[in-house]
Amino acid sequence: MARRKLIAGNWKMNKNVDEAKALAKELINNVKGVETHDIMIAPTFVCLSEVANIIKGTNISLGAQNMHFEDSGAYTGEVSADMLLSIGVEYVILGHSERRTIFGETDEIINKKIKKAIEKGLIPVFCIGETLEEREAGKADDVVNNQTTKGLAGISEADASKVVIAYEPIWAIGTGKTATPEDADSIHNIIRNTLKSLYSDAFASNMKILYGGSMNENNADELLNKENIDGGLIGGAALVVDKFARIINYVKK
Repeated sequence: MARRKLIAGNWKMNKNVDEAKALAKELINNVKGVETHDIMIAPTFVCLSEVANIIKGTNISLGAQNMHFEDSGAYTGEVSADMLLSIGVEYVILGHSERRTIFGETDEIINKKIKKAIEKGLIPVFCIGETLEEREAGKADDVVNNQTTKGLAGISEADASKVVIAYEPIWAIGTGKTATPEDADSIHNIIRNTLKSLYSDAFASNMKILYGGSMNENNADELLNKENIDGGLIGGAALVVDKFARIINYVKK
């Protein structure tokens, strides 16, 4: 059975509340008829409640861009899984390269977050990917293998089946550079092989793996038609309704 695709929009630190509400309303009107795959948007924390009210009852799910691995406590500036659940969040993006590189999140921290999300019933969108230096040194395969293995450490096959993986080559995020569809599909296949070794062939075959490196309205068709690419984690193009809707309504070949 074919894996159901997920097109996810990561709004990052963009849009105030009024802008976020307007974008969500526009998006609803542009994707009303989409039933063959899933759609998720991840606004900033301050916009989540308002956007949740707007997309409630539509074919668009709500995601958050991060969360803490503890339930509560003296963690100034952090947000817990229960807080996200209380306003209707279903997905949470974890291990994004910007969290790793700018905020110093380690594989161990990301692993704790994934475990907490699963425990609470949130769907983790677990991000992995290599830098340009690692890619040019021929280490891309090792990097995604290690990040996948460490991020899923101590997680059972049953629990890991609740995770979505997003491959995002760091050198292609926000740069306009994109891995070729063939290169992206190849890395996705390597991730599946890692999952086979960690769990089982059936598990690896069912895992949803998104591509997250500057997917846009111009390259989405080629990328989304590759065998191992099950959707996209979209950054810049998700902030423009026409572009994001075009990706969601990609042409199947």
